[in-house]
Amino acid sequence: MGKELFGTDGIRGVAGEYPLDRATVFAFGVALGDAVLRTRPGAEVLIGTDTRESGGWISELAAGGLESRGVRVRYAGVITTPGVAYLTRGGAFAAGVMVSASHNPYRDNGLKVFGPGGFKLPDAEEHAIEQEILRLREQVPGSRNAASGPSVEVENGAAESQPARLAADRSLACQYLEYLVSTCATRFDGLRMVVDCGNGAAFELAPELFRRLGAEVHALCTAPDGRNINLNCGALHIELLRQAVVATRADLGVAFDGDADRAIFVSASGKEVNGDGVLLASARALKAAGRLATDTVVSTVMANLGLERALERESIRMVRTPVGDKYVLEEMVRLGAALGGEQSGHVIFREYATTGDGMLTAIRVIEIARRAGASLDELMDGLEVYPQKLVNVRVRQKKDLTAVPSVREEIRRAEESFGGAGRVLVRFSGTEPLARVMVEGPDLERVDGFSRSIAEAIRKEMGE
Repeated sequence: MGKELFGTDGIRGVAGEYPLDRATVFAFGVALGDAVLRTRPGAEVLIGTDTRESGGWISELAAGGLESRGVRVRYAGVITTPGVAYLTRGGAFAAGVMVSASHNPYRDNGLKVFGPGGFKLPDAEEHAIEQEILRLREQVPGSRNAASGPSVEVENGAAESQPARLAADRSLACQYLEYLVSTCATRFDGLRMVVDCGNGAAFELAPELFRRLGAEVHALCTAPDGRNINLNCGALHIELLRQAVVATRADLGVAFDGDADRAIFVSASGKEVNGDGVLLASARALKAAGRLATDTVVSTVMANLGLERALERESIRMVRTPVGDKYVLEEMVRLGAALGGEQSGHVIFREYATTGDGMLTAIRVIEIARRAGASLDELMDGLEVYPQKLVNVRVRQKKDLTAVPSVREEIRRAEESFGGAGRVLVRFSGTEPLARVMVEGPDLERVDGFSRSIAEAIRKEMGE
């Protein structure tokens, strides 16, 4: 069941351009309003946003669409994606909408939807909402107007796409923060840590959280201006964090992305610890405590072979899913697993959350280290990271990569060379016009060579 608007993490694009133009965002609100009213008359929907300059008008237009259908809206203002998920799963809201493009640059934005249980919508529900959005847009003259364009109409004047007036209710973010504090049974007194907030949604919440837990916090990138979110900082750019950890002699550092659903760590020695390392340390700790249900960890096709081998030595099974934390969670629920996540830093602790939560992940990692009396470096003992190279190729179209003879031949050569000691993964991004080539193996030279040759074959066939 193909989808035009929804990717692996909601609707995403350049703010002001289709599918985040004025008419489509309003139609999204209308379609979501109709969907929730079918099961929850008198429903209320929560909306939150990160710090992008487009977050305000997108929130207001989505709210306008919802209110045009009689759905009440509460606005949390700037809050993290997992904050919206937590508040939604409490049952007071029929749905939660997060306006964010996660780790993308400020020009991009997106719409993520959570159902009343705090789960991201399954593909079938996204498809139904998408079909309604597209139907509404067909009835809208000039439906590709940008954010600054004139008002347009939905269903021949039944509902003009006018934005709602929103006032942020800061008590909502406070509720979420109180919940995070309540999950921690260990004080962090004496801990020195650096927190890179990426000029994003956690810029106020994260420093406050860890200070309340007793840590000495050196906070970076806490001055969002609407355009500096993720700009050379945060989870995708950890050099600033690494420098600060070493310079301040901190015990560790953690970096969040724009909506703080992922966390990447830096140890006291300056080494990066990504989601794979967090999964290993967490799986060991949960198993030792008898809390790793089914002795299974769920990750994605991007997880490093080194993680899989390290877990095998602990008699822990690793199950892989497609990329996307919603798919990880779906498999966790199906298997009854307590722990899952992605190499990129989305980690799901099923006991506490329904989605990846960077701040919650940081709490769990620090707790594990303090209870073990170990450093972050020591927690990574036994994790041999196989060389892995990811190459992105911008494409003009998306077609079956394995059906292209030149691409198929390069993949075959790589797999034959590695035998069972390496992996090749070629896929399209769910949120951008990119083909992603991932090659992993025991030596860097072959990994580099094959990643380049496969990427070049894709570039010649369908590159921009």
